[in-house]
Amino acid sequence: MKLEELVELHYITPLANIPSIYTHGILSHKMTQKLEHKSISMQQIQERRAQVVVPGGRPLHEYVNLYFDARNPMMFRRKDAHLELCILRINPTVLNIPGVVITDGNASSGYALFKPAPQGLAIVDEKLVFAKDWTHPDQIEYWKRKAAKCAEVLVPDRVDWQFILGAYVSCPESEEMLVKTKDSKTIIDIVINGQLFFR
Repeated sequence: MKLEELVELHYITPLANIPSIYTHGILSHKMTQKLEHKSISMQQIQERRAQVVVPGGRPLHEYVNLYFDARNPMMFRRKDAHLELCILRINPTVLNIPGVVITDGNASSGYALFKPAPQGLAIVDEKLVFAKDWTHPDQIEYWKRKAAKCAEVLVPDRVDWQFILGAYVSCPESEEMLVKTKDSKTIIDIVINGQLFFR
């Protein structure tokens, strides 16, 4: 994968967090603990991520985790909550921030490779990351595909609002809810894309 071919990155968040993101940016797991926020993460997964230290870097919870494609196993687990969620579209220039790291799969999987950005794009399997489906009859291949769908871009501490290009929502109802959260001074491009939410 090449940087110039990357249109956007994705961040999945509850609509309830948008006012805070307007004010503070997208924060790492560690930094969000200081603020009131709503989480969609699974406790078991967060406990596992809490044990991971990025090679040559910091604890995984000190990074914002962005996806290449939000239509992934994480979103699939939360598809029934689609009305309450949005996917923020992040400018890929975030890869030029010092300390950003790229993984070729779920960062907490135990098998993921970690490489500095933007050169680390070379370890991302574009075909698997953007595949519509990760199922496979062979169990090992299934695990490989599932992990690849969750390849991550890890940004230290926070992603400033200036990197947010817009947002995807699943339907007109969630679009209306997102519009109601918007600050009058903030412009955000909202696009309905049910497919990203497994609709």
